[in-house]
Amino acid sequence: MEAKELKTDLLIVGAGPGGLAAALYASRAGIKFEIAEKYMAGGQIVNTEFIENYPGFYGDISGFELAQKLVGHCRKFGVKINEYFTIDSIKEIGTAAIKMGGNRKNLECPDKAKSAKTFKFSCHGDGKVILAKTLIIATGASPKKLNVDGENEFIGRGISFCATCDGALYKDKTVAVVGGGNAAIEEAIFLTKFAKKVYIIHRRDELRAIKILQNRAIENKRIEFLLSSVIEKFKGEDKLEEIIIKNKKNNQKHGMKIDGVFEYAGISPNSELVKNLVKLDENNFIITNFNMETSARGIFAVGDVRNTPLRQVVTAVADGAVAAISANKYLNDLV
Repeated sequence: MEAKELKTDLLIVGAGPGGLAAALYASRAGIKFEIAEKYMAGGQIVNTEFIENYPGFYGDISGFELAQKLVGHCRKFGVKINEYFTIDSIKEIGTAAIKMGGNRKNLECPDKAKSAKTFKFSCHGDGKVILAKTLIIATGASPKKLNVDGENEFIGRGISFCATCDGALYKDKTVAVVGGGNAAIEEAIFLTKFAKKVYIIHRRDELRAIKILQNRAIENKRIEFLLSSVIEKFKGEDKLEEIIIKNKKNNQKHGMKIDGVFEYAGISPNSELVKNLVKLDENNFIITNFNMETSARGIFAVGDVRNTPLRQVVTAVADGAVAAISANKYLNDLV
């Protein structure tokens, strides 16, 4: 069966905070666009129990509630979000189209070249082909999981991947940080502002963080190290209550009562769709400038998928606004 073909000026891939902000600004700018999200609109914040650092929401608001407010704001401006719509592949077709015909006259004819480049990208997914003049990639990043028993059950209910987001929820409680790199140690130190006790659990017998961070953690009386150790199981009823820890040197296991666990096994950007179209950094994050432009003309990237110094809802939203304005200027320059 032949795929149904849709044509649009802009395709936004991803409907997390960055993609939704881009959609809102694109709508207000009068851009003809589509927004596709492989899951439910809102992105990873729907799994966050509470968010306390998004400006304007200083009470207890869950990630799900904030996501719904972002979605509702978009829909107020007539944005239709294509949820559970997976974009499987993106191909650049502009250059190939210009070369069609194999005759130099076609290449030298401005009208024909302009016509050929009207739709630069062919995006395939869910039995449809979307032809777009420009793209905003807002596919986010996925935290690397420990992949142990009970983990998926307690994500958002005791397991977090962001101390900056959720640390304040654990005031005077006992938490653990998994990891030994810079991010893990920095976040463990940050958590001591709230938690009464912070355990650092690391599978190696030495930390990988830079020495100055190690020293700060060692000197902090609220931090205790469990090296050469791994979590084998998460336990609890409605929320996380206990972890089972295994010492890798002697294989002994013991249970530990815990209120929260922050995992820092790393994150992986969801950049697979455009890895052959744009430049990535050494960790596969999309490289952009301050206009959210990538190395490929016509492709913009926002939020956690790009090489940003801070991965927060507020920065993703700002990225989306910038990208939409930049995409609008790009489209206007095509005319």
